[in-house]
Formats: sequence, structure tokens, C-alpha cells
Amino acid sequence: MAVRIRLKRMGAKKSPFYRVVVSDSRSPRDGRFVEEIGTYNPLVEPAQIVIKEDRALYWLQTGAQPSDSARYLLHQLGIMKKAHELRQAGK
Repeated sequence: MAVRIRLKRMGAKKSPFYRVVVSDSRSPRDGRFVEEIGTYNPLVEPAQIVIKEDRALYWLQTGAQPSDSARYLLHQLGIMKKAHELRQAGK
């Protein structure tokens, strides 16, 4: 099963709110997911990003690939750097 970390769109029309979820890559964008690991609200200034760091690191270590937008959010919080450091320390 190919697992991806991606955004699931919530909220009303023209009022987006996203959940950061881990899901099978074959499932639809707003369909079934394995685990919810955070939220992203782009409407507030500055944008509000809340991600459970331990769960994100766990999924990255088990091989989950983040989408481009999820990778950007993880990069903003420094989680991608920590995942990279953990990968280098494990070699």
C-alpha cells in the first residue's frame, strides 16, 4: 500500500480549511484516510499550521511520501529537517 501525507479539504465554499491526513494514494482527496495528523487554516493571518510532530515523523520514517503542499507545511514547521536528520543518523 503506497501511503501519502496530504491535505483533505474541509470548510464551506470560498472558506477553505484543511486537515493533514495520512491516506492510501489510491483513495480520493476527501475520501478514506488512515490517520489525521494535523490541521491547516490559510485564512487567518499568519496561517495556522498544527501538526502532531511525533506522528508525522513516524509516518515519514515508515515510508509515507508527502504531497507537494504537505511537504511545504512540514518544511515550515521543521519536521522535514528532523526526518532527514533521523534518516542520516540511522545509516
